[in-house]
Amino acid sequence: MLGARGGWRALRRCPSSIFSSSSSSSFSSFSSSSSLPREQRAPAARLRVRQALGAREAAGEVQVQGWVRSVRSQKEVLFLHINDGSSLESLQVVADPSMESRDLTFGSAVEVRGKLVKSPHKMQNVELKAESIRVVGPCDALSFPLKAKERHPLEYVRQFPHLRCRSNALGALLRIRSEATAAIHSFFQDHGYVHIHTPIITSNDCEGAGELFQIETSNETQKSVEKNHFFNVPAFLTVSGQLHLEVMAGAFTHVFTFGPTFRAENSQSRRHLAEFYMVEAELSFTESLQDIMQHLQLLLLTSATGLVMISCFTLVTT
Repeated sequence: MLGARGGWRALRRCPSSIFSSSSSSSFSSFSSSSSLPREQRAPAARLRVRQALGAREAAGEVQVQGWVRSVRSQKEVLFLHINDGSSLESLQVVADPSMESRDLTFGSAVEVRGKLVKSPHKMQNVELKAESIRVVGPCDALSFPLKAKERHPLEYVRQFPHLRCRSNALGALLRIRSEATAAIHSFFQDHGYVHIHTPIITSNDCEGAGELFQIETSNETQKSVEKNHFFNVPAFLTVSGQLHLEVMAGAFTHVFTFGPTFRAENSQSRRHLAEFYMVEAELSFTESLQDIMQHLQLLLLTSATGLVMISCFTLVTT
C-alpha cells in the first residue's frame, strides 16, 4: 500500500507535458502502422457472405471466401458475385479491371480482400471494394456442368451429387432442413427430453410389415443359404426406433430420437422413400391421448420452422 501511494504522489508531481508527449508518440506510432507493408499489417477480419450482407454500414479491411456466381467485366470496373453457402443472396464485389484473370470464372473458388462500403444501389446495403483477388481453386467453365445463366431442372442437377448442393433450389432446401432440425432438438431439450441414439442396424422388425433392408457381408452372399450370420441372427436397417425408446422411457420418462429410417417398399413413386429422417418420442405416466396431442401441437407451434417440417424432412438423402 505504501509503495502504491508513493507512486501516485510521484505521478501527480510530474508535468503534464510528459503525458501529452507520450500519448502523442503512441498515436503517431499507431497511425504510421497503416503505412506498413501489407505483410506487416494486422490480418483482415474474415467474414461469411451472410455476415457481410448483414452489415449496416461500411467496415474496415475484411476477407471473404467463396465461389464465383457471376463475372461481369466492363471498361472501368469489374463486377463479381460470390457465395459461400451461408446465404441465398450473393455478395457483390467491385474491383479494378486489372484484377481480371483467366482463372477468374464461374464456379472458381476465390479469396477477396477489401473494404465493405455503402452500395449506391437500393437492392443492397453494402458491397465489397476489392483490393486483391486470389483464385484458390480454378474452374473450367466449359466443362463445368452448371452454367451461370441457365436454370437447370432438378432431374439434371441430381446427376451431379457432388455439385447439386450449389444450386439455389437444393441449397435453400438444405438450409431450411438445417434450421428445422435445430428447432426440433431445441424444443425437446427445452422440455426436458433425453435424446436417445437408437440403433440403425437391428434384428427387430418394429412395424411388422416385412419391408426391410437386410444386411449381409460380401462373404455371406457367396455362401449357401444355411450360413452363419455376422451377428448370429439376421440383421436389418431400422424402420423405427420405437421399441428402443419404449425401453428408455422406463428410465428417463421423456425420450426422443431423430435419425435415419429405411423402408424397402418396392415402389418408385414420389410417395415412397427408401431413406428418410423421422422424429419419434415416448412419454411415461400419460393419462390419455390428449396428453400426447398437446405435446405434438406444442412442438408444431413453438418451432419456427414447424410448418415446413413435413416437406423438408422427406428430402431424399441418397
